[in-house]
Amino acid sequence: MTSTPPAPSADSDPAATASPGHRASPLDHLRSDRLLSPTVLLGLLGSVLLTVGAVGAGGILAQDPLITGGPLSWVRYGHGRILATIVLYLGFGLVVWAWVRLGRDVLRGTATGRQVIAAGGVWLLPMLVSPPLFTRDVYSYLGQGALALRGMDPYEVGPAELPPGPVPDNVHYVWQTTPAPYGPLFLFISKVMYWATGDSTILGVIGMRLVLLVGLGLLVYALPRLAERLGGDTPVTLWLVVANPMMVVHLVGGPHNDLLMIGLLATGTLLALRRHHLAGIAVVTVAMAVKASAGVALPFLVAIWAARLPGSRWARTVKAGAAGLATFIVVFGAITLISGVGLGWVPALDAPSETIYNWMSLPTGVGQLVYGITWLFVDVEAGPFITVTRFLGSALLLGILAWQWFTVGRNARDGGADAVRRASYVLLASALLAPATLPWYFTWGLVLGACFAWTRWALSLVVGASTWLVLAAYPSGESALGSWPYMIGTVVVSALAAVSLLRPDPLRGRPQETAAASREP
Repeated sequence: MTSTPPAPSADSDPAATASPGHRASPLDHLRSDRLLSPTVLLGLLGSVLLTVGAVGAGGILAQDPLITGGPLSWVRYGHGRILATIVLYLGFGLVVWAWVRLGRDVLRGTATGRQVIAAGGVWLLPMLVSPPLFTRDVYSYLGQGALALRGMDPYEVGPAELPPGPVPDNVHYVWQTTPAPYGPLFLFISKVMYWATGDSTILGVIGMRLVLLVGLGLLVYALPRLAERLGGDTPVTLWLVVANPMMVVHLVGGPHNDLLMIGLLATGTLLALRRHHLAGIAVVTVAMAVKASAGVALPFLVAIWAARLPGSRWARTVKAGAAGLATFIVVFGAITLISGVGLGWVPALDAPSETIYNWMSLPTGVGQLVYGITWLFVDVEAGPFITVTRFLGSALLLGILAWQWFTVGRNARDGGADAVRRASYVLLASALLAPATLPWYFTWGLVLGACFAWTRWALSLVVGASTWLVLAAYPSGESALGSWPYMIGTVVVSALAAVSLLRPDPLRGRPQETAAASREP
């Protein structure tokens, strides 16, 4: 465990807390104890540049009624698009820089949870009106809602079945014929959103962001309270999740329905820790009705409940499990009836694995590697290799889930902290071992793991990973994982960001002499 030095007073000069021999930047000479500090304004500038650059280089509409044919149409072609791309990446660099600077303040004890929330909120504001960033998924959400509204089953057909129009025309080709892999609640949300906005795709994108911000509100409420119960540090927890570039760019700038899912997941976990077990299981069931990934946390909430009941371990587990299962059936059944869809989401869960093949999924990456080595000697197809390694990865994931749940059942009565920690491990494994993995999947495990104590080095790894996971796609939403020169560049940039958390001048290697606010999760 690392010690924490006394925090400087709110009126102290931030430059005075820097490392000996470190030349403070002009931003360091300004007060950082205000909600709109220079660091926050730096990130705001980055977000504005991201939004401006996205007009030409993001997941733009095929025919944008605000741009196409107008005086700004040049920004989407040729040199204009190159300029927009440069502006976008510059903006992202400023957001990461601001996030790292805020992290240093958090570790020094000069930034409060309220300031971190304010920073994240300010950085998110421009994202609300931005074209989609590093993805085109939101168009698929609207397309699936259009299918449901027209009486077609989104679990059976893809947006390609819709008549030509602004929504289906903007769905990425990969998802045109792919059934929806989402839960019934999210399809209902998509249906209502399409009903409200129709073919006004810009309004649909903004409206979807506003709805998904409910998840952010739940995180702001739940995370400080979870950190208090799980041994974490509230400013660190909020910095890891709410102000993270993954939140700003992927979950809101995307946007992605994972934001609503993890908000419900965190809230349900908090309720379970507060001994509102039925309510906690019900809320996480709602999260699963948005995206099925949240379901892997349910056994751990049952374990928390069982540990607090009298009787033998077997009796406690059966009692809590039966009540939890009944709650799940009632809540999920009601949502399914209200949404007007059936249980087609179960087979549709495999839909992404049939269209996404990238090495971010560990089983897929291993399969591609084995295939590549074999192909040097024998002319074979890649499919069988990937199928086998994905099967092995799924088996390993099931084994991890079973072992973690069995182990937490034995440890029992620690107030639930061990169960939540193990749930975060399984959520992380679910992202890593899934047949198909996308960058924002790694927020599943982070949202609970962030509530524990962390070392400085672990935090720096999260900085590097978060930076890289945003850059793993191009701003337009196309995957960049196949471009090795680009990947090398992103690794270098991400490593620099990671080291910058601990060393204000990473290129000169002068360590920042601050102690961690916490210890390893």
